[in-house]
This record gives sequence, structure tokens and C-alpha cells, in this order.
Amino acid sequence: MRRALPLAGAVLALVLSGCAGTAPAEAGTPSSAPSTSSSAPSSGSSSAAPSSPAVRAVAVEVAGGRVTGDTGRMVVAAGERVALTVTSDVADELHLHGYDLTADLAPGTPATVEFTADLPGVFEAELHGSGTVLLSLQVG
Repeated sequence: MRRALPLAGAVLALVLSGCAGTAPAEAGTPSSAPSTSSSAPSSGSSSAAPSSPAVRAVAVEVAGGRVTGDTGRMVVAAGERVALTVTSDVADELHLHGYDLTADLAPGTPATVEFTADLPGVFEAELHGSGTVLLSLQVG
């Protein structure tokens, strides 16, 4: 019984501290998550950690036909939550290809699409009316 109590405490510590470190590392980035964290039970366990995962905020602004902010290729891990917020100076429609998510844009008013990046590949986010590509989302 004395050996089981410290072991249970160690498993609980791994579960609580390893939640954020279980996503695959980006290419060239070493992972600091211990290899034993994936063997901890994931169903039926209760913890004080929040039930909703962290959300990767991506923000883009369009003014005068020029795109600024988080542009180019954005790399996210499979399963990561993403909130893409776009603010435009003209009315248009935001479209994230592959996920088929859209949001109407009113001038000067931010619009957000939030989703789980669960489809692997590279997907463009664009303004449909103008055909302006805002960014490419690489999920993998």
C-alpha cells in the first residue's frame, strides 16, 4: 500500500502536467513531453484542469487590399483548436477551404471562425468576394 500511494501521485502529476505536451512537435522542434505520459489512463479520470483545450489565436487584417497579421503558412498540430479572426475594411466573406467554414465580414468588424484542426493537409483562407488569399493553414 505504501508503494501504491506515491505511484498514484506520480501518475496524477504526469496526467496534470502532460496535458499540453502531448501534441506532436513541429519539425525540428524537440519534444519535452515524457514518453510515459501517453501511457496514463485518459478515460474515466477526473482532474482540476479545464475541460476545453487551449485555442491558437490567428488574426488577420485587410485594409486597402493589403493583408497584414498572421499571414503566410501557419503550422498547427492535428487536433489543435484554432480561432481565425479577420477584420476587413470592406464587406466580404471569409472562407476556410477544406473545412468549408465561412463568416460574413462587415467593414471594421472582426469575424471569427473557431474549429478543431482535425483534417491533415494545407488549406487556404481567403476572402471570396475579392479572391484575396489571407493565409495557408498547414495541419499535421
